[in-house]
Amino acid sequence: MSSPSTLHDLKAHVGETVTVHAWLTDKSGKGKLQFLKLRDGTGFVQATVFKNDVSEDVFETARRLSQEQAVTVTGEVRADERAPGGVELGVRDLVVISENPAEYPITPKEHGIEFLLDHRHLWLRHRRPWAVLRVRDCVQRAIVDFFHGEGFVRFDAPFFTPNAAEGTTELFEIDLFGEDKAYLSQTGQLHAEAGALAFGKVYTFGPTFRAEKSKTRRHLLEFWMVEPEVAPSDHGENMALQERFVSFLVRRALEECGNELETLGRDVEKLRPAASGNYPRVTYTEALEIIQRHIEEGDLPPNVQADVQAVEWGDDLGAPHETILGSHFDRPVIVEKYPAAIKAFYMQPDAEDPRLALCDDMIAPEGYGEIIGGSQRIHDYDLLKSRIEHEGLPLEAFEWYLDLRRFGSVPHAGFGMGLERAVAWITGIDHIREAIPFPRMLTRMVP
Repeated sequence: MSSPSTLHDLKAHVGETVTVHAWLTDKSGKGKLQFLKLRDGTGFVQATVFKNDVSEDVFETARRLSQEQAVTVTGEVRADERAPGGVELGVRDLVVISENPAEYPITPKEHGIEFLLDHRHLWLRHRRPWAVLRVRDCVQRAIVDFFHGEGFVRFDAPFFTPNAAEGTTELFEIDLFGEDKAYLSQTGQLHAEAGALAFGKVYTFGPTFRAEKSKTRRHLLEFWMVEPEVAPSDHGENMALQERFVSFLVRRALEECGNELETLGRDVEKLRPAASGNYPRVTYTEALEIIQRHIEEGDLPPNVQADVQAVEWGDDLGAPHETILGSHFDRPVIVEKYPAAIKAFYMQPDAEDPRLALCDDMIAPEGYGEIIGGSQRIHDYDLLKSRIEHEGLPLEAFEWYLDLRRFGSVPHAGFGMGLERAVAWITGIDHIREAIPFPRMLTRMVP
């Protein structure tokens, strides 16, 4: 007997008798048969209880089980290609570990999303969130593997900062004991730049916070961001790194999460082009021309309204425009050289056209929009100082940041990728709130 085993490993034990620790997700039965649907965190399996194979007590126990009771089940692993995972369990013994004092609230029927989010602490046990969050775990591990494989050092940035990195209107303010103010970090980038000038190649990876009063399917108040920074580096090298990075993540998800993606009904054929790299690159101006052409010809994705307006040069792309642009390609597209006036103060201007910044956004296909934003950073002290002053930011709060330009400054570049946006795209889910265990949004702070 192999004991204990996990449901994920059952296929390797066909013909053997195993013991598993699991929870009941659903059951059905008639006459001398009870069908138990079990989960253990690694997978799902159907266990069949045949009255002639077990004691009267075991059969009666199986018949009385309620949803989400914890059990220990011993049985024979049988091959069954019709079953999820290709196996089922023929029960020989069953022991109840927990007695539930009340009916489990998430029953095997349709529930509204708000109800499910109210019970997120329990909903996590079910197939859909199980699959999404296992893909999230895969992507997180792939992020670490990729950067370590490329010679990066993980570099942890603080969550408390004395200033804004990208504007003052999206900050959560913290009262420091009534004496001073601090803010929850929008980004680890500025501190990562210090790391890059110390170690050459670093990445930060952790929670970030944006006080945006937004209710779109692409926004959270708290989300995870991975932000590599390289010194020396330039705009072109930065875009090449982004392409290698995202294609690596997609390949890993396709290799390791086939069962999870199938559970979610994800069309993996739409992901395969992204795994191969070769991402198209267009300038901001070229992107506007593509969007304008689609609007004029009425060639719009289903989720874009017919009355959508074209983007004027100098305006940022909105969600509908990113959707149109993403639908034009079968893999992520990199849009570079946006107008400097609509981008952050630290972005290096284009030497050929100072109206533009050496920056880019990576737009995912299928309507998922921007998943990466990056740029070459200003490395000249006087130019950076003038930009800080122009933005009306407190110069004293950026003295340490200016020190990076005073001492040994070199051209350097980096980018940020929102983990939840990437996971939402890879899994094909509708809303970013499902890509994090406990979403924090304008309308939701619990559980």
